[in-house]
Amino acid sequence: MARQKAAGQATEPALSRDQVDQVLTILRDVDSLELKLVAPADTHRATIGKLGVDPIDAEIRQVYFFDTPDLDLNKAGLVVRARRIAGGAGDTVVKLRPVNPAALGKELRRSESFKTEVDAVPGGFVCSGSFKGRCKAQEVRDAVAGEMPLDRLFSKEQRAFYRAHAPKGIELKSLATFGPTFVLKVRVWVKQLDRRLVVELWLFPDGSRNLEISAKASPAEAFQFAAELKKFLADRGIELTGNQQSKTRAAMEFFAPEVRRQSVKRKPARRARKS
Repeated sequence: MARQKAAGQATEPALSRDQVDQVLTILRDVDSLELKLVAPADTHRATIGKLGVDPIDAEIRQVYFFDTPDLDLNKAGLVVRARRIAGGAGDTVVKLRPVNPAALGKELRRSESFKTEVDAVPGGFVCSGSFKGRCKAQEVRDAVAGEMPLDRLFSKEQRAFYRAHAPKGIELKSLATFGPTFVLKVRVWVKQLDRRLVVELWLFPDGSRNLEISAKASPAEAFQFAAELKKFLADRGIELTGNQQSKTRAAMEFFAPEVRRQSVKRKPARRARKS
C-alpha cells in the first residue's frame, strides 16, 4: 500500500496531489471516513460557544489505553482501548493502523464487529481497521484495578485480531494501563451540514486539554463534505490551526512517564552474585 502520513503528525494544511490519489484509491474499500479537527488550546472556550455546544448535554466518559511501558504496540500501529460511559455501559476496541482495506481477508470484512475507516486531519490521513466490543463500565473498572484479567474485557474475535498483529511475546493480559483520561462528549446537529458534529473535550490530570471536532461521511461524499465542513467552520471564525495530534497519541504520551516509573518500581531488584 502506498505510504500514508500517520494520524496526529504535524502536517501541512492540505493534502498533496499524491495523497489525494491515495485517498481516492483507499476510499473504494472502506466503510466510512471521519474528519477530525483539533482546535488550538487558547480558542477552546470560543470554539465551544461558536458551535452552540451546551456543556450540560455532555456525555461523561473515562478512556483507558493499554500498551507496554515502551509503547511497543503503538510502534506496531496497534491501539487497545476501553471506555467507561456514564450510565454503566462500556466498550472496547482493538485497532490496527495503517491497513490496506483491499488486502483484508473476506472473513474479517464480513464480521459485524469489524470496521474500516479513513481518519483524515488537515494535511494527512490514515486508514484503520477496528474490532469493536461491548462491556460494562464496572468490568473496565475491575480490569484496570487488577481484579479481573485484562484480556477478559475483549471478545474472542478481538483477542484473535490482537494476537495476529501484536509484537511477538506481548500478551494482552500483561499490558499496562494508560489513564484514565476524563472526556466530555457532545453531539451537535448542524442543519447546514445535514448531520451531527461530535465535539470531545479531553481533560488531563495536569489541567491540559484537547478539543476535537469530528464528523463522519460516506466514502462517496468524502471530498464534498470536507469542503462543506471547512467552509462551515471558517464562516463561524473557528480556528483549526493547532497541532493536529490525535487523541490517542496525546493520551499515550501524557501517561507514558508515569507508566514507566511504575514499571521500574515493580521490577524485582537483582541479587548480587556470590564471589
